[in-house]
Amino acid sequence: MSGKTLIVEIGTEELPPKMLYGLAQLFYENIIAELKVFQLVYKKVIWFASPRRLALKVMHLNTYQVDRVIEKRGPKLTEAFDIKGNITEKANTWIHFNKVPISELETLYTTKGEWLICRKIIKGKKTNLLLPEIIEKAIKKISIPKLMRWGENNIKFIRPVHTITILFGDKLIPSILFGVKSKRIIYGHRFMGHSKIKLINADEYPQVLLEKGKVIADYKKRKEIIKNGIELTSCKLGGKIYLNDELLQEVTSLVEWPIILHASFKEEFLNIPNELLIHIMENVQKYFPIYGIKGNLLSNFIFITNIESNDNNDIIIGNEKVLNARLEDAKFFFDHDKKRVLLDNLQLLEKVIFHKKLGSLRDKTKRIQHLSKWIAQKIGANVEYSIRASLLSKCDLITRVVCEFPDMQGIMGMYYAIYNGENRDIAFALSEQYKPSFSKDTIPSSLIGCTLSIADKIDTLVGMFGINEIPKGSRDPLALRRAASGILRIIIEKKLPLSLEDLVQEAVSIYKDKLIIKDIINNILNFMFKRLEKFYIDFDINIFKAVLSVRPLYPADFDLRMQALSYFLSLKESNKLIVINKRVSNFLIKSNHTVCHVINISLLKQKEEIELLNNISNLTIKLQPYFSKGLYTEALIELTTLSSIIDKFFDKVQINTFDENIHINRLTLLSKIRSLFLQIADISLLK
Repeated sequence: MSGKTLIVEIGTEELPPKMLYGLAQLFYENIIAELKVFQLVYKKVIWFASPRRLALKVMHLNTYQVDRVIEKRGPKLTEAFDIKGNITEKANTWIHFNKVPISELETLYTTKGEWLICRKIIKGKKTNLLLPEIIEKAIKKISIPKLMRWGENNIKFIRPVHTITILFGDKLIPSILFGVKSKRIIYGHRFMGHSKIKLINADEYPQVLLEKGKVIADYKKRKEIIKNGIELTSCKLGGKIYLNDELLQEVTSLVEWPIILHASFKEEFLNIPNELLIHIMENVQKYFPIYGIKGNLLSNFIFITNIESNDNNDIIIGNEKVLNARLEDAKFFFDHDKKRVLLDNLQLLEKVIFHKKLGSLRDKTKRIQHLSKWIAQKIGANVEYSIRASLLSKCDLITRVVCEFPDMQGIMGMYYAIYNGENRDIAFALSEQYKPSFSKDTIPSSLIGCTLSIADKIDTLVGMFGINEIPKGSRDPLALRRAASGILRIIIEKKLPLSLEDLVQEAVSIYKDKLIIKDIINNILNFMFKRLEKFYIDFDINIFKAVLSVRPLYPADFDLRMQALSYFLSLKESNKLIVINKRVSNFLIKSNHTVCHVINISLLKQKEEIELLNNISNLTIKLQPYFSKGLYTEALIELTTLSSIIDKFFDKVQINTFDENIHINRLTLLSKIRSLFLQIADISLLK
């Protein structure tokens, strides 16, 4: 493929490390979309990202746009020429408006007639003239919640922009973006290599940056170097690494020239809870903990530095000092907290506001206690332990460790509870009360943990909906969508016999007159059903609509119906039954008559309707145990036996008869068919 290489680099101040990968992906996707819009042909696009740059390289980009043919249809031939073959006024108006020479007019032949048509060839523009607009559009579509403004102008971006480099082959593309003129200068590492590098040709990138600037611009390559270095170092130390990909990605976004080093901390700190140690190393210091062969935490760690040094010892000692100081503080806080019984913190929760309209954390604890008792009874969890766990659930929020490290809430509650001699099942439930806290997080493993988690989340949901503090657009500061998804995941994955309506009603009843919004129960149920739809993203949307139409209020039951319908669509009889259900549904919708509850047997005149009634009656009795046990797949298989019988009925029996009583009786028969299927889903909505 012919063409030239395009390189675009935006040089900035340090970009947010947790956002760098996503920003690079957005830039990459946006540029591909714009190249498509502008009809520019290329071989492939490669993206680069480091702490101080976002860059794209387009390989074999054509130097011209593809020529486009524009077709404009005019009037019909019968309207374009009169009976003498002269051009009509209507055709003349169209010709003059489109500035088309009569000699270039053509005829378009279609099955619906013949029309005048003109075709114009729009020559493609030079690529280098289009690039500034393409790049500007791609950059402006990088949308994030918070943008920065710098200098005296109104220009905004993720971080202040210092350099713009756009080269097409060896030609600099003049452009001004973010108030910065495009130049050939790109910047190397802050402390190593060449500070400024003049880019002669786009093909040199990123190799020239690597060789002269000591910057590995290739994000994936940098990540692989770090990953391999960590694994090799841990092996040399006689340990192993459980790679946290989120941390690996963040560290990759923090360095341009990764150097892998290892150090150690005082062994006495291994007596601190492992979760706290790991949190400090990974989340606070961005270090990688090392584990022994048996999975025990070692007093060694690996860290990544961004600079080469003739003597790494000073760097190692410096990092050891920082970590040991952090762990010394953590140990002090932990020892201090253990001096106080966890339950003694309960009275202090009166002074901590959960929400000014919903009371204190002590008030929330009381509501969680009530809900935990109710939920535990429904799902078969230990009621006594569930009530005790809910009583202790928020007591660790005012401990020194959790105040310093908020992510340790629940986990530290477990350790303090064990230290105080609480039952281990109760203590373990404290550590699980916030699960799942993100989309890929695990759900609570114990029923007490499930009880506590659901109680906490539904209380928050009902409270916030009740005072009209609900998610709007993409904003969800209180993570109510996550709370709803967490409740649904727990119920479905654990197959818990919980009704959403009963659960919401119970939570609403506790608040009494504090909630100001009417129809709150229905609002929350609708909100949760919208979250439920996200669970079935891999399913045909019509399956979800078919199940939702009958509004099963038990999420575990909803899931069984979804699985059953998915299997049903694989059966050869499914299509025929869907068509039959659509036909039945249409008859009932279009009818102005009200169907009866009972079939009048004396009005059955034809053998086909008698046979259909007999089969419906038999299936109604046979399928009741299936429906009560949630055996929807088996029920649908049984219902496929009606296919040929209903076909005969429609072939031989006339629904719309002049005898109104017979007509209503036959509509009632159709309603019985529909009722059977509606005990699972409305399959007439399937396509």
